[in-house]
Amino acid sequence: MSVRRLAEDQIQPERFAFSRAMAAEAKQWAAKYPKGRQASAVIPLLMLAQEQEGWVTRAAIEHVAQMLDMPKIRVLEVATFYTQFQLKPVGTKAHVQVCGTTPCMLRGAEDLIAVCRNRIHPEPFHTNAAGTLSWEEVECQGACVNAPMVMIFKDTYEDLTPQRLAEIIDAFEAGQGASIQPGPQVDRIYSAPQGGLTTLIDKKAKPARPARSAATSASGKAAVKAKPKTGRKPTARKP
Repeated sequence: MSVRRLAEDQIQPERFAFSRAMAAEAKQWAAKYPKGRQASAVIPLLMLAQEQEGWVTRAAIEHVAQMLDMPKIRVLEVATFYTQFQLKPVGTKAHVQVCGTTPCMLRGAEDLIAVCRNRIHPEPFHTNAAGTLSWEEVECQGACVNAPMVMIFKDTYEDLTPQRLAEIIDAFEAGQGASIQPGPQVDRIYSAPQGGLTTLIDKKAKPARPARSAATSASGKAAVKAKPKTGRKPTARKP
């Protein structure tokens, strides 16, 4: 596992404070846990800080530690362990996370990475000249059926071609990311087959019960008639 450290001191802001809306949400998260167990809300609070600032700063870590009455080192351990937390500034308009796990790699993830290198920066975790875009390669994002795919902030964009990813990046850079519909970028619903459903397409249809042939019915009746009578009462089965 790679070593993850906080950003350099010269780019760290001096202070951090949640906005009014974020502070209210942070309190809601902390209230979900019993008294004395508020530290369990550390991951949601760090995510809120990242959502507000774009990345997790040292000041944010210290602020969360104070809110949850935790040692700063414990919050730092969480922030540096989980790769979902960005420890350096990322693109202000889009941070593209390209899935590089086997299904996506087999379906063209390397071509998507090449687009990011050409359109954003040759190296991951670096912003473009304007500071609006950045990218990285990540592990499985959970859309293997729709490989290859990327995640931009909280949304996934699946079934990608290099050309489609380039269009998506351009849209985000132009401030029009909301115009792109998340999910599959081809003719499919979620993970359903391309071109439409092939099964379970008639909700009213009921499975037909198998017809019993005359021979089967006759043999069943014959078996009952042929059963010898012993005069004994049937014994109850033990549970």
